[in-house]
Amino acid sequence: MSTPSRDLVNLSGPAANAALTEDSILVLPTGAIEHHGPHLPLSTDFLMADLIGRAVVESAASTGQDVWLLPPLAYTKSDEHHWAPGTVWLSWDTLMQTVVDIGRSVAATPARTLVFYNGHGGNIALLQVALRELRRRFGLRTFLMGTGIIAGDGVNGPDESGFGIHGGHEETSMILHLRPDLVDMTQADRWIPDHMVNLEYIKFNGGPVSFGWLSNDFGPAGVVGDATGATAEHGRVIYDRAVASGVASLAEIARFRHDR
Repeated sequence: MSTPSRDLVNLSGPAANAALTEDSILVLPTGAIEHHGPHLPLSTDFLMADLIGRAVVESAASTGQDVWLLPPLAYTKSDEHHWAPGTVWLSWDTLMQTVVDIGRSVAATPARTLVFYNGHGGNIALLQVALRELRRRFGLRTFLMGTGIIAGDGVNGPDESGFGIHGGHEETSMILHLRPDLVDMTQADRWIPDHMVNLEYIKFNGGPVSFGWLSNDFGPAGVVGDATGATAEHGRVIYDRAVASGVASLAEIARFRHDR
């Protein structure tokens, strides 16, 4: 027996109000429409947020979780790719006000929990700030989760030295699984800034010193990673892992309270 639709917007206003309780969790996927090199579609991050986020919500609902899906945000903070035709981005303050307004609208329902399911790394810092803003202003329980895409570690794909975060092995594999018709592997290449690999303090991800960057700082392709060994098979593995992790995360979110 199939799980009933978890799209909140498919309900009428009164039906949505009746379906939601203070324990209901609303999930808002946040993607991006941005340059992803010559081999991937502009919709890469949107596809991941939308399709994986939906699978997470539907799978969680099938286990009895009180979780509902909101329509995804396509246009978000992608100014690191502002130079590339096809990128459609919002300024940080426009996006912040957008998610605050969405939170205000959620607070007008019986639901008290809002989860951002994020598919774009450029949104993370802003959404982390938004979690506290929405908590303070509207009393919502707020959370940020995502696909878990990381740089290749050399075990199941190329060693991307921590740089495989944009159009590299993992993202390319994921889109080969989700929408192989949109991937052109004849254009895949290795785009790693090798001159940065051995820096001790300044790191692209997780080092003691971070730095501001634009995607074309690392070369004209605007990609950071190694897409050459990507496969749909690996994409299925990381998709299944993302869905399982997402379902487990939502179960813990449902139990979480600040005061105990």
